[in-house]
Amino acid sequence: MQFFHKDHDDYFHYIISETKQHNLDNISRTKAYENFYLAYPEITWALLAGIVSRNAGWNMTDLCTAPFKTILSNKQRERLFMTYERANWLIFSDAYPQLLIYKLSLKVGKPLFNLLPKFQVSRYMQKEWMKFWQYPNKQRLIHALIINEQNVIEEPVIKQAYFKHHVFLSLPYQLQDFLLLNAILLPAKPGDIYGVNVHDFTNIDKRVTVGKKIASIMFNPHVYPYLLEFIRSVEHTGSRKDYERFLNMHTKKSPMLRIAYPVITHQDIIRKDWHKKRGIKQNWTKEIIEKPDARTSKSFYRRRRLMYYYSLFKRLVI
Repeated sequence: MQFFHKDHDDYFHYIISETKQHNLDNISRTKAYENFYLAYPEITWALLAGIVSRNAGWNMTDLCTAPFKTILSNKQRERLFMTYERANWLIFSDAYPQLLIYKLSLKVGKPLFNLLPKFQVSRYMQKEWMKFWQYPNKQRLIHALIINEQNVIEEPVIKQAYFKHHVFLSLPYQLQDFLLLNAILLPAKPGDIYGVNVHDFTNIDKRVTVGKKIASIMFNPHVYPYLLEFIRSVEHTGSRKDYERFLNMHTKKSPMLRIAYPVITHQDIIRKDWHKKRGIKQNWTKEIIEKPDARTSKSFYRRRRLMYYYSLFKRLVI
């Protein structure tokens, strides 16, 4: 890998090229996160990002199943897909250069985090990476990256006028949120799925809390080895069939993501440093211990069955 002895311009072009290549769609992002974790397991956030990205893909392809097609219009389903896609594209475009700079720093044996401003990474994360380099605290870094990613999407997605009006304030989204139809699921050993309900997604405090809860469950010794085995052995396709095939249940199978959706071209934005505007809330950095609870996934599927029956009723009435 000849670029490691070259100057910073070569690093810059390498990072731009790698990030663009892997930020193609949900499948490529998920693989990039998970492969990075397998190579650098001290960066625990990469595993968290990988499993959240898998869930995003499953949510995307859910929109192509009969219940969602019956309940939501084509326009509503398109807007929900674009919300998932835009948020995940933005997070990857900010986070993956950070991961690559850490990788390069290890290769050359010195910190290269002075490159982060070139990629419009928050000053907050520049400081956190330097602290991690000097005093490797995995818990502190994963919390910092969770805080960062949720702030990265706050203005361009959560508060952006189009998404706010057409998605987050829309009746379908409000009902979905009220009925707790969203959850991050963590497939463990066959038959066991743990998870965290996602509620009030527009509230940044709750998004940060959800991220810390997921991380706590993931690295629980009763979950981690099985989750890691799932990630290593099951190729991510974006379809819930990836994990539902191990469950004793009959569900409407969602399609593979690359069959369901084209590659989306995104327009980048001039990014402002969120930390200058909002700073850090004290409760964001507090540790959360969340016990694995399989009841979350069971209640998730009970609500999905109700949605399926409602869609059947709606088709019969119409």
